[in-house]
Amino acid sequence: MTQKPIPIPDEISGPFFDGTRDGRLMLQHCFACDGWSFPVRERCPHCFAAPLQWRAASGKGTLYTFAIMHQVMNPGFAGATPYNVCQIDLAEGVRMISNVVGVPNADLRIGMDLEVMFDDVGDNVRVPKFRAVAGEKP
Repeated sequence: MTQKPIPIPDEISGPFFDGTRDGRLMLQHCFACDGWSFPVRERCPHCFAAPLQWRAASGKGTLYTFAIMHQVMNPGFAGATPYNVCQIDLAEGVRMISNVVGVPNADLRIGMDLEVMFDDVGDNVRVPKFRAVAGEKP
């Protein structure tokens, strides 16, 4: 059975993956305008200032939208279908693509409150996934 692909941290994404290894969701933050950004960039998308600094985010968000994947696009995901691919609006004002775990796909609801957790995918790499906040009703 083929394994799921594992992200390979590089010079640009290294601080993000260093944070996930330590259980922190790291995002870039602009001290010039107080804006947050994701994905990784060289300049602030709000005011174009550089450089951006890495800061720990709250890890809180809401489900913006989702799709349920039934077709196997990569052999590593053959045993995981159907799985969800979600856009999560983080409290910091950025949108991240991830998965919601611990909730049946049929119970996913737009606007549900989520919190980050980290999935160990191997090679000393952890990726952010999201789960329903305790007490959230699907």
